[in-house]
Amino acid sequence: MDLAGKASINRLKLSTFKLNTLLTITKAINENLSTEELLKRYEKILREDLNIGKILIFKYDKEWDLILSSGCSKEIIKRIDVEKDLLGHEEISFITASPNPTLRVFDNIIPVINNNIPIAFVLIGDIDEEKEGVSPTIKHLHFIQTLSNIIIVAIENIRLYKESLEQEAFKKELELASKMQSMLIPDRSILPHNDKILVSTFYHPHLEVGGDYYDFIQLSDDEVGFCIADVSGKGISAALLMSNFQANIRALFTTEKPLSEVIKTLNERVMASAKGEKFITLFIGKYSYQTHILEYVNAGHNPPIFYDLEQKDLTYLKDGCVGMGMLDEIPTLKSGSVQVKNKSKLFCYTDGLVELVDEEGVTLGTDQIEKHLANSKDIDENISTIVKQQRVLEDNAAIFDDISIIGIEFYS
Repeated sequence: MDLAGKASINRLKLSTFKLNTLLTITKAINENLSTEELLKRYEKILREDLNIGKILIFKYDKEWDLILSSGCSKEIIKRIDVEKDLLGHEEISFITASPNPTLRVFDNIIPVINNNIPIAFVLIGDIDEEKEGVSPTIKHLHFIQTLSNIIIVAIENIRLYKESLEQEAFKKELELASKMQSMLIPDRSILPHNDKILVSTFYHPHLEVGGDYYDFIQLSDDEVGFCIADVSGKGISAALLMSNFQANIRALFTTEKPLSEVIKTLNERVMASAKGEKFITLFIGKYSYQTHILEYVNAGHNPPIFYDLEQKDLTYLKDGCVGMGMLDEIPTLKSGSVQVKNKSKLFCYTDGLVELVDEEGVTLGTDQIEKHLANSKDIDENISTIVKQQRVLEDNAAIFDDISIIGIEFYS
């Protein structure tokens, strides 16, 4: 057979090898093999079929990581700085004469580019062109680059798929947590609405789960207890602490126990749970249908507003102490009380409401709340007006915290 015939046969063998190799790798990818298995097959092709002695692959995933090392010492790997040594290479580069002595132990850098951004670099070295097999000479480097692109993109897709699964699982967990947390918030249908008082509420977590909480407890036939609280921070950690706090309030809040004792015990339990990393502001009160006395403690919370419709008198309920979990022991604690003599309204809220910023950069503040409360309209209408004015339910970009409101109308 003449030389031309032999060359034709060799080209056919090479083409067949490349085609079969790509088909094999594609099949492996379609079989959803793991990243580790794909890298093993890639390494086997380069080392056994192409007789390449050294292989390194650096891949970017938030930072540059070494995902394959074959035939290279740890000392060589340590001396390679991807950002300094490799990022400037946008095409296949020959580095046997590189000014960096570490890179000179390799023959080529093969960049893997995706959307004009390098996502991986393959370094190959110790190319043996004398052994039998397909020799990786210069003209075959583009095949290695194609093979590397296929493998790296497949590995990236595996990562993205796993990430999407994790995000979906996390989303479902958040949805479940949100449903569970909403069960801790009393439904409006069971709130007191009788000839003594009317209760109206509003709850809007900024995220799926939040750190706001309110509750109503029928302490006896003649006494009702209520509270509103806000955990510092947001998200799952705040929601978990609040769930624990709710359980403690339910266990401690009774008609016999003074509010000061409830507060002191709650502070101890919040300190034990949060370890000083978070705190809870709380307004807690109880109202007697017989005496018409509202007792309360404000533990670092936004002072609720009490409005006497007959006297047109507006009062902030400030008596109390520092927030729960701020200090190991509460230094001073003062309980407050209000004698409800006339038809009156009480407006309690968390700071997400007054920290709303309008288009001109002005916060809502308490002046606007006073304006919408100091009138003869019922408390439910007051709350609706405030919520509507601030576009709380309209994806208002100014909202960056949970918003909770309790409104109580007293018929004295």
